[in-house]
Amino acid sequence: MRQAINILDVLPVNAASEVTTELLAHSGVRIERIVSSGQATPADAPYVQAHAEWVLLLAGAAGLRVEADGEYRLRPGDCVLIPENRRHWVTWTAADEPTVWLAIHLPPLLQV
Repeated sequence: MRQAINILDVLPVNAASEVTTELLAHSGVRIERIVSSGQATPADAPYVQAHAEWVLLLAGAAGLRVEADGEYRLRPGDCVLIPENRRHWVTWTAADEPTVWLAIHLPPLLQV
């Protein structure tokens, strides 16, 4: 019998920066596991992406600020859709345990 992949197994611990692992890439969709250990996005360096990103917090805790939406306090099970071209910041992540995100990057919407 084959063994399934468990994205909560073998988590990096106390890494100096976030650790991103690509789980799947197919037809313009990319799925990643991101593990944070107390990291935050610098206030002067927000993330801005040409595509939407849906994130689900699987473990730990985090703050996520999305321009025009405000700040979310995330706990396991919480999810947020970050629209394309929207500035966003991870304002904090738990320092005492790994914070594990599932991030799904969606292709940009077609303009007609």
